[in-house]
Amino acid sequence: MSDVQTALDGLSFEKALAELETIVGHLERGDVPLEESIKIYERGEALKKHCEALLKQAETKVEKIRTGGNGQATGTEPLDVE
Repeated sequence: MSDVQTALDGLSFEKALAELETIVGHLERGDVPLEESIKIYERGEALKKHCEALLKQAETKVEKIRTGGNGQATGTEPLDVE
């Protein structure tokens, strides 16, 4: 496991997204030296993948509520993700 990945373990989706937004802002301004741009771009890619993985995990946990004919909840089933 790389140092970048290790640093991402346990990082919440919200914190990873906030850091990613900061990186995008720096890169869009264009005032970052080339070497630093490459380094933060790589960090941004790792953050993007981390966020995607967290979203995928969340999708698998989401369930929809089944209801009976009387409108009462009868249980849950996996959410159709298509």
